[in-house]
Amino acid sequence: MTGSKEGKALQDDPNGTPRNTAAEKTGRPVSRQFDFDDLQCIAFLAKSLSDANRLRILLLISVGRKSVSAIVEALDLSQPLVSHHLKELRRSLLVRVEREGPFIYYELADPGILNILEALSDMAADLLSARKTF
Repeated sequence: MTGSKEGKALQDDPNGTPRNTAAEKTGRPVSRQFDFDDLQCIAFLAKSLSDANRLRILLLISVGRKSVSAIVEALDLSQPLVSHHLKELRRSLLVRVEREGPFIYYELADPGILNILEALSDMAADLLSARKTF
């Protein structure tokens, strides 16, 4: 038996290799290894997605580009708050900015982000449904 960081014992397979791998937990093999730089990039993106208002903005602009004033009106948020979140979304390259005269429009940089949001939503629902205490 091998102990994990949480002190929980893991069963070894007959060859002495610890079980409880990511593939066994998810039922899917891990298709690649992540180096520290990869993990830093993933953490940066995850932090950018860690605010509900940012997620609301991403979902709103997923149906088409919007101006700041349209986002403010649709989401009933203040203009400074929307501008702050758009700045963070631009910094993380999740939105594309287009200027037309005095107006600035925002749209999703990659529609694939919607797949990530859907996967996170499914995972959150699964985790919360299994939760016994709060």
